[in-house]
Amino acid sequence: MLTTIIIIVALALLFDFINGFHDTANAIATSISTRALSPRVAVIGAATLNFVGAIFSSEVAKTVGGSVANPATIENGMHIVMAALISAIIWNLLTWYYGIPSSSSHTLIGSLAGAVIAGAGMGALNWAGFKSIVLILVLSPIVAFATGFIIMWIIRQLIVVSGNSSRTKLNRTFRSFQVISAALLSFSHGGNDAQKAMGIIVFGLVSMGYQDTLDVPLWVKLSAATAMGLGTSIGGWRIIKTMSKKLLKIEPVNGFASDLNSSIVIQISTHLGMPLSTTHVISSSIIGTGSVLRFHDVKWATVTRMVMTWVITIPISMLLAYLIYKIIFSL
Repeated sequence: MLTTIIIIVALALLFDFINGFHDTANAIATSISTRALSPRVAVIGAATLNFVGAIFSSEVAKTVGGSVANPATIENGMHIVMAALISAIIWNLLTWYYGIPSSSSHTLIGSLAGAVIAGAGMGALNWAGFKSIVLILVLSPIVAFATGFIIMWIIRQLIVVSGNSSRTKLNRTFRSFQVISAALLSFSHGGNDAQKAMGIIVFGLVSMGYQDTLDVPLWVKLSAATAMGLGTSIGGWRIIKTMSKKLLKIEPVNGFASDLNSSIVIQISTHLGMPLSTTHVISSSIIGTGSVLRFHDVKWATVTRMVMTWVITIPISMLLAYLIYKIIFSL
């Protein structure tokens, strides 16, 4: 039994580590693109603030650990968690290799649902909880696009009213603002994303009888925060290239606006205890703010590719986790 829980924790921390370098681009792509921060400083800062944000709360972890299925009553809980984590790790590595900004949240939730169906049957899946999480995952990028557009429009109007038309001065000012917004976004990213690994560990602990509640032990918080921080320190350069160059040309003003908007959306979701895709929220914010400045310069082919990944990740992850469970634990 102890060996099994060690394997589960190791897989969860590996997922969190991969999540760190897979999603590093979320918090630092805009600040690197505009040269507000050097790549080295941006990655080190993001790693540190990801760690701090990860230990700040645990509501998202409780949602992940208890809303998809009840770990206290589910059968084969330990095998379900293993299959879900293996599936999520495989998908994250594939999308990282090809530089696709997919969602670690989408793949983890989809994988957990698929593994639950494979290991305990359709009836074991909490459809209401699963659908509420999927609804947030689907709606949050749309909200981020809309609010990003609004925030950028307001900032542009303020610039016009101020009469400051010097591009050099504006760029210098907003590069300074980006240092703050990038730090806030890194903190927000850690506060939502690392909790997903915490939640899956708690799911395993409850299903195996190690604890009775969905409360996150301190050692789980610290280990998940550390894994994400270490992963972030490596840097996901393939995805950074996509986020910072292949969506649209990012300027300091819309880089700041997209970071600020993303932080607000992520913080609200974290406060409500709902996991969301930081990847899709941030990319949608970039597109929303950039559309105000130069709508026709948005590289819609890249956007289409990202939307396709957004749509297919959950069903593919469900199928992948289902097959992994059946192949490894049912034969």
